[in-house]
Amino acid sequence: MTEELFVELFTGLLREMIRIRRFEETCAELYSATRIRGFLHLCIGEEAVAVGVVGALSDVDAVVSTYREHGHALARGVPMEAVMAEMFGRSTGCSGGRGGSMHLFDATRRFYGGNAIVAGGLPVAVGLALADHLTSDPAVTVCLFGDGAFAEGEFHESANLAALWHLPVLFCCENNRYAMGTALAREHAATDLATRAAGYGMVAWAVDGMDVLAVREATERALAYVRDSGQPCFLELRTYRFRAHSMYDPDRYRSKDEINRWKELDPIPALAARLVDQELMPAHDVEQWMAGVEGEVDAEIAAAVAAADAAPLEPVEHLTRFVTTEPGDARPGVRAS
Repeated sequence: MTEELFVELFTGLLREMIRIRRFEETCAELYSATRIRGFLHLCIGEEAVAVGVVGALSDVDAVVSTYREHGHALARGVPMEAVMAEMFGRSTGCSGGRGGSMHLFDATRRFYGGNAIVAGGLPVAVGLALADHLTSDPAVTVCLFGDGAFAEGEFHESANLAALWHLPVLFCCENNRYAMGTALAREHAATDLATRAAGYGMVAWAVDGMDVLAVREATERALAYVRDSGQPCFLELRTYRFRAHSMYDPDRYRSKDEINRWKELDPIPALAARLVDQELMPAHDVEQWMAGVEGEVDAEIAAAVAAADAAPLEPVEHLTRFVTTEPGDARPGVRAS
């Protein structure tokens, strides 16, 4: 790869991580101002996973996410205006304002959404991969989930079926070391999740989830393996969230020293530093470039917030459009299943 291509790759990844970071920081501010309601789970600190994994996919691949999915959606190309409108509960949101933060969805981009249920997306991912397998579609289904989901029965059932039926699934475990407030070692007797996943007959390995280049390289390698072999693969992406589990979480289960140690591995300044260390850009140019990107991103966010503010709520008469009931239910506007 030429030096020019390296610069293009590094700056592209850096831009996307900055974009996700600033979007989430703005969401935290809007939530505190009660302009966003409901639950809000931020991936600040985990941007390298979203950008490294999702950015490596082709358009035909499918993505199944978690309730911490804003970064995944933006990296997949879901328009920021549609994501922000969904956070505001507006009808122009990517899920029509019905899902909110935890249920972003965009079938046109094969982004099959967040899921408020821990491990709830795993069986969905296996079903999507089975459908592609039966129709000889070359797509890979990428399923992102946390270390807490690894402890759920759905993971073990899904991993077993994917391996047994030779399904094109890439399981990506975002191991941020805490299942809500439960530390990894208090939840799992054996904490090497990649080794445990390999017990299902899958190729599996661990990746530094704070290094976007390592994540992207591992994802590309895993995707090539799944496409060539038709077998599932597992990546354990060892990362860390800088913020609490959710905006409701007082975050009393870990020390400030621990958080600060992980912040030293922040993927954004780490990649910026590599541009300088590898003599791809002078430090001053990197700083100037990042300031310009932050200005562009802030303008994009401001436009998305303004559009969400101006967008309509769903009409009351549409509230039962997607509700199904038992046959014979005579309530007006409700479709019988």
